[in-house]
Amino acid sequence: MLHDPNHLYIFDTTLRDGEQVPGCQLSTPEKVEIGIELQRLGVDIVEAGFPVSSPGDYQSVVELSKNLQDVIICALTRANENDIKVAAESLQYAKRGRIHTGIGSSDTHIQYKFNSTRDKILERAVAAVKYAKTFVEDVEFYAEDAGRADDEYLARMIEAVIAAGATVVNIPDTNGYCLPHQYAAKIQYLKENVKNIDQAIISVHCHNDLGLATANSIAGVIAGARQVECTINGIGERAGNTSLEEVAMITQVHHNAFDGLKTNINSKQFTSISRKVASMMHMPVQPNKAIVGRNAFAHSSGIHQDGFLKHRENYEIIKPEDVGLDEADIILTARSGRHALKHHLERIGFQLEKSDLDIVYGKFLDLADGKKNITDDDLTQLVNTTTLNA
Repeated sequence: MLHDPNHLYIFDTTLRDGEQVPGCQLSTPEKVEIGIELQRLGVDIVEAGFPVSSPGDYQSVVELSKNLQDVIICALTRANENDIKVAAESLQYAKRGRIHTGIGSSDTHIQYKFNSTRDKILERAVAAVKYAKTFVEDVEFYAEDAGRADDEYLARMIEAVIAAGATVVNIPDTNGYCLPHQYAAKIQYLKENVKNIDQAIISVHCHNDLGLATANSIAGVIAGARQVECTINGIGERAGNTSLEEVAMITQVHHNAFDGLKTNINSKQFTSISRKVASMMHMPVQPNKAIVGRNAFAHSSGIHQDGFLKHRENYEIIKPEDVGLDEADIILTARSGRHALKHHLERIGFQLEKSDLDIVYGKFLDLADGKKNITDDDLTQLVNTTTLNA
């Protein structure tokens, strides 16, 4: 698989890893609807499902393959022939299909999940890639629990599967265990110790058990990975996956740190697709969620409001318009200052002299101390019921 060294591939697994969350199951038509939005967003790969797991998942991969022609459609398997055969069948309509197969790489998984040995697991990994390669050219291999795997053994495994035909090698921090510098060192170790590493794309797939999924993914990219596996809103198993919108905006804001790496993501669609995924998957976005949370561009502290109104870059490193919002919110609370109140009064048509503003501001603070949400009607009533010239 030829790849652009200056491109950061975005592998979206909202419809596979994200959909594994209890209560988030989608019907096939719903998956197709979100898949179309992901394609419009500009992701490179859509992981459509785990076809052998259920007839519904199989059918979803089929329908996504038919409806999405501008992205790679990926199907997940375990390292066994039946899984791979079923995945290949589900991808029959895909313009560009990818089989994503793999097996555990940590001693914990090898001993307690597979009751096996390192050598036998290595044989199974190679066999799975070779078999998948008989169906599709594009084969991705995941070394599950790579975050806790021995680096030397992991390097042997990665070298062997690339030799067997893997075009992408996925280094998952399955349990969200690593610290960013540890995960970066693991990617760097593979870059330096896997002889044929230049023949495959290194992918990062990080979980958020310790709140480090995005940080670890970014550390991996800086160390040399060129594909990030992520989900809309960071939805996923347990505490979730790497958040797609966070990765995209980090690379945009810190473009100088990524040596010209670019994605195809149209960030102006983040707000709409975030809301659609949250609604369809019944997973509300936490208000303080980066990029797409309802408070991500809301300013309530008087000091922040004053600084923002003087020069927005005092307190914003991303323009709300860049992620699909009309403007930032200046939220009126008991901590708001005169500048914020004046801003809102002018917005609804009141131009007050300083002395009048002082009077209204005093009454505003009394109101705000006892009321959480100050509305435009509240402000209008404040002005109209205050004897400004008394």
